[in-house]
Amino acid sequence: MFPAMNVKALRPFLILVCLFFLISLGCVKEEKPKKVTLRQKTVGTGTEIEYPRKDTLWFGFDLRLGPKEDVMIYIPFLKYLEKATGMRFRIKFTERYEDTVQNLGSGVTQFAAIGALSYAAGEAEYGISYLVSGVNKDGSPTYHSVIFTRPESGIRDLKDLKGRCFAFGSRMSTQGHIIPRKMLEDEGVTLRDMGKHIYTGSHLDTLKEVLNGECDAGGIQDTLAERMASEGKIRILKTSGPYPGSLIAYSSAVDVKTVEAVKAALLALEPMGKHKGILFDWDKTEMPLGFMEVDQPELDKVKTLARNYGLLKGN
Repeated sequence: MFPAMNVKALRPFLILVCLFFLISLGCVKEEKPKKVTLRQKTVGTGTEIEYPRKDTLWFGFDLRLGPKEDVMIYIPFLKYLEKATGMRFRIKFTERYEDTVQNLGSGVTQFAAIGALSYAAGEAEYGISYLVSGVNKDGSPTYHSVIFTRPESGIRDLKDLKGRCFAFGSRMSTQGHIIPRKMLEDEGVTLRDMGKHIYTGSHLDTLKEVLNGECDAGGIQDTLAERMASEGKIRILKTSGPYPGSLIAYSSAVDVKTVEAVKAALLALEPMGKHKGILFDWDKTEMPLGFMEVDQPELDKVKTLARNYGLLKGN
């Protein structure tokens, strides 16, 4: 114990020490990184924090490359739609294909860029409709899937994948699941023949799983595969035939006037022409040349595959 006089004399010093300790704790707490998740978050087309207006039209999309990459692609695209229609658009981001479709079906979003399989599921369960189909670099409303492996892999043929690990994308992905699955089956390789198969959730994650050695091969979209192959990062084993490409779909709750205005704006988009300068990395999408009318008979081919694999409710 200090004598009374000494304690009194030390009081100012003790107070300063306590204040310094508290301030130090506060600084440490403020500098601690915050964990951020993008699941079920909305991302605006501007950097400002804002509350959504009642007239906002929400736009979703199937995850293709990654959250950051996809959002950067769609922000300028939505700005084009705003200018062309006079309407207000904002992004509604989801990580799972199933959530993108559910949001569209329940009216949480009004429009979405989705694959043919997601569309088939949404039409069967929620009655969603399509606006337009994306146009590939060859001027066709189709795309392809690619089965690939690492450059140094000893795998030379799809038949070599028996007993191996195969990475699909989302279970509800056209390019990342049902087309590669059909390609494998055509070569006599079923899921039961594989040592293991996984669903990564996106094309980019499938790429990472294979390159990191977690799986021997995988199935991804053609645009990403061709870019990676040209850089020597992957070796393509096989490319599929053409299948219906990505669509822009809309909720049954959207009024006719809005649907017609958005469709007209989409058909008028010229990504390689007068609108090239306002878009960002649009060539990395499955819609590099814009949009055209949907080919219903081709879309029915995907629906047939989806039913065969038990991916449509009620089938």
